[in-house]
Amino acid sequence: MPGNLAGDVADSLPGRSLKARKAEAEKSAKRGRKKETFSRFKLKQLKEAMEREGDCLLNSTGRVREYLARHRCTSLHRNLFAVGDGHGNAAVLSIARVGFPKKSDAEGCEKVEEVQGSGDIKPLGAALLGLDGVKFSGHHFQSRVDGRAMVVAETETVAGKVDPGTLDALADVSVWFPKL
Repeated sequence: MPGNLAGDVADSLPGRSLKARKAEAEKSAKRGRKKETFSRFKLKQLKEAMEREGDCLLNSTGRVREYLARHRCTSLHRNLFAVGDGHGNAAVLSIARVGFPKKSDAEGCEKVEEVQGSGDIKPLGAALLGLDGVKFSGHHFQSRVDGRAMVVAETETVAGKVDPGTLDALADVSVWFPKL
């Protein structure tokens, strides 16, 4: 992975289980504290990219796209983060927030989105962070409805080894970030 993966990451919760780290990270995420959230998993933010646009159809696939063709979205905000542990292990994290006129539209879209293989809100291209060739599998995924918005988070390993439990936990807590 391009970029600096050297240097240790301070462990904000030494000796704590992944479950405890996840609980603390969720609290940090709800407060919008990205750096603190990632540090709960012994990771630091290496890079970030963001994009705000309104063309949900262009940035969706499959049954999610079909849903969006029938239920107009009002906004699309996508963020992409590279995080690493300073020892050559790194992951990429995508967060997409899709706004709707009504909460019921967001709930309906989430029901379609959460089915593996039903389509997707396309994550920002990892190439924006210099990570060509990274594809999101949908295996480390979480979604939730936040008012009139649906939030989707996906993670993948991009270098070294990041265990699947940590990838899942990163997705689980990242959907709690307020509008970035």
